[in-house]
Amino acid sequence: MHSEKIKNFLHKRRQAEQSGGEERIQGQHDKGKLTARERIDLLLDEGSFTEIDAMTTHHYHEFDMQNKKFFGDGVVTGYGTIHGKQVFLFAYDFTVLGGTLSEMGAKKITKVMEHAVKVGSPIIGIIDSGGARIQEGILSLDGFASIFYHNQLASGVVPQITISVGPSAGGAVYSPAMTDFVIMADKIATMFVTGPEVVKTVLGEEVSFDELGGAMSHGRNSGVAHFVGKNEYHCMDIVKTLLSYIPQNSTEESPIVETGDDPNRLDNNLINIIPENPLQPYDMKEIITSIVDNHVFFEIHELFAPNVVVGFARLHGKTVGIVANQPMVLAGALDIDSSNKASRFIRFCDCYGIPIITLVDTPGYMPGTQQEHAGIIRHGSKLLYAYCEATVPKITLIIGKAYGGAYIAMASKNLGTDVNYAWPTAQIAVLGSEAAVRIMNRKELDTAKDPVALKKQLVDNFTEKFANPYVAASYGTIDSVIDPAETRPSLIRALDALANKRERRIPRKHGNINL
Repeated sequence: MHSEKIKNFLHKRRQAEQSGGEERIQGQHDKGKLTARERIDLLLDEGSFTEIDAMTTHHYHEFDMQNKKFFGDGVVTGYGTIHGKQVFLFAYDFTVLGGTLSEMGAKKITKVMEHAVKVGSPIIGIIDSGGARIQEGILSLDGFASIFYHNQLASGVVPQITISVGPSAGGAVYSPAMTDFVIMADKIATMFVTGPEVVKTVLGEEVSFDELGGAMSHGRNSGVAHFVGKNEYHCMDIVKTLLSYIPQNSTEESPIVETGDDPNRLDNNLINIIPENPLQPYDMKEIITSIVDNHVFFEIHELFAPNVVVGFARLHGKTVGIVANQPMVLAGALDIDSSNKASRFIRFCDCYGIPIITLVDTPGYMPGTQQEHAGIIRHGSKLLYAYCEATVPKITLIIGKAYGGAYIAMASKNLGTDVNYAWPTAQIAVLGSEAAVRIMNRKELDTAKDPVALKKQLVDNFTEKFANPYVAASYGTIDSVIDPAETRPSLIRALDALANKRERRIPRKHGNINL
């Protein structure tokens, strides 16, 4: 009697493992895609996966659905480890009814999300789904709403990561957008609210799936994708690297790694990266990689708004978040997209106790009607809000230009930054020398016998008096002007001094960032 029950159980377990069956699994492979379980095996440490709700089925009987039941019901859920650290995850299974979300599928997903929050482990979602299951109507839509609600509950408690390796459309795209990081596989993943057919019908526009919502479109244009992987294997590697920098939850610290890089290492070549002419561009990433442990910088949002650089690195083995202007793009000016990009990253670092290091070389906010009308005031204010809100250790280094509102926004002292350094090359002023002289001395220049000579003299005088770090240092808004060669040890000493920082704020429900 018992043997029959065991035999029946083993048969059902094999059915569950086969998902939609051999034919559909082969169909997935024919598209050059892995199955849900293959993706999980690729991501997790070997043999570490424990599945939950493997024998769940839907309970819907309209539209002949009683004859379309599969164990798992379109999503594989469970937990395992990545480099020994526990994660909870769910993977849509395209071999079962196109990976569409059912009432029970949503319950499976929210169950693992609840477990993850309770135990303090990251949540990883692997997306390859046809969206809401049309046959279930309101039940499927309510399922998505429940997932969104749990995304919000988990936000700032445990890291949430999305790996997009297939289609995602309509309401299904909003759960990934609510997570902390989105990784999309190039030429495989697509995300859009309305597909190409709807776009053509409503607007008459002809657009391909990839052009409308492919990985590169979201990596470069919308900023939805933080990373674009070359393929599914690369996407999994990105997730593993990302998790190596961040903590398991908001109460734990990031992993400390013995990098073997001397914390007192000097770099006398750093100053040579900066051109003599302040109008000439240079690559800020050269400075970043010189300063950090083993010259390794893990950039985030590399393709989106490249005039600001953000990412993780280590200093003396400890994770830091880096925000830096990039003079190679738009001269390092701040615009709408870069403000959003930096603000989101700063808020993530603050959620998870990761110190923020800001490297400044910016001529200001991007001018023009396009930026003004699109809301640079509203979006630019997010950067101010994010820095003011953050209570983690904050260290700023002004390398070159720091003008006007952009000087303020890039973690200036009075936004609550703990330590503010400057190189001797720093220029801190309301405006650049030439612009300032044109405004302050317009009448003199208009009536001068030799306006060119007078302008040069006035610019030189302004530069000597104001376009340097020493005025700011005299007021204490710059704590120290440092030798560029000593940047790395200076930052590490500041981080050590701030290691036990505690900052309490007035109790409130939450602030109201200008979204």
